[in-house]
Amino acid sequence: MQQLPSFDTLYQNCDAQTEPVGVAAAGGDDPTVLEALSTAAKRGWVRPIVCGNEERIRSLADELKLDLSPFTVLASEAPAITAVEQIHAGAASLLMKGQIATPDLMKAVLNRETGLRTGKVICQMVLMEIPRDQKSFLLTDTGITIAPTREQKEQLTDHLVETARRLGVEQPKIAVMAATEKVNEALPDTLDAEFLTQESKKGRWGAATISGPLSFDLAYHSGAGAKKRLDDPVIGQADGMLFPDLTSANLTVKAIMYTADCRFGGILCGTSAPVVFMSRADDTPTRLNSLAYTLEWLRRSRA
Repeated sequence: MQQLPSFDTLYQNCDAQTEPVGVAAAGGDDPTVLEALSTAAKRGWVRPIVCGNEERIRSLADELKLDLSPFTVLASEAPAITAVEQIHAGAASLLMKGQIATPDLMKAVLNRETGLRTGKVICQMVLMEIPRDQKSFLLTDTGITIAPTREQKEQLTDHLVETARRLGVEQPKIAVMAATEKVNEALPDTLDAEFLTQESKKGRWGAATISGPLSFDLAYHSGAGAKKRLDDPVIGQADGMLFPDLTSANLTVKAIMYTADCRFGGILCGTSAPVVFMSRADDTPTRLNSLAYTLEWLRRSRA
């Protein structure tokens, strides 16, 4: 059975790259951003371009004793716009969210004339690994779309299936999340889940299996299905989880991040170039995880 890769595997794949990839960081005056990019550059993963306050970037690098010779530092009062310009200029193949507020980054990304729009719904896709259980799974949308419509949920499912396939799972199993596994008109999200399940059975996503509504315990642990006497191919086997809204997705992913022994990284899907996308509060290892994840996504998109 195919499984999503561990971060150890992603790091190995990045180490095997023959050419570093240009990455433009919006908001480079942050120690975790500079440390992650410095490590990635030393390993041959990336050619870093950092955009922002040049004086602060260089001062911070001095404090951290980081060699900026592999970096291109671009002084900018609008680092998100400058970073997006590097994508269009061909200097970078991916964008990285640094020390910048999400609305400021998204304003540059969503600009109709100069941004990275594709016409598709944009979402944050988190790759979560639980080493104890040897499990990895995708979660969306954990950061952008507040209350997705049914049509947007179809597009979010597209992103889940595509991302799982780009990470090596050709026949992904996707759980459409809800508070209960029973369809209930009082819970509209369960009706959307049933609709997506039926669309999957009609072949909407090819060999992928979409199933819902499913609660988190059922999506994650096969034992929960056995106890509830439920038989479904996605129970305990979910490669991806589609949440009904931003609140439930964000609370779930942050609860796992801060209470479980886990590794995780984030990417923005639905843009014309991939975006390394996590919280400004994340540490250096998480930023490096996100880079490895995004580089794998990009590598397989070119294969």
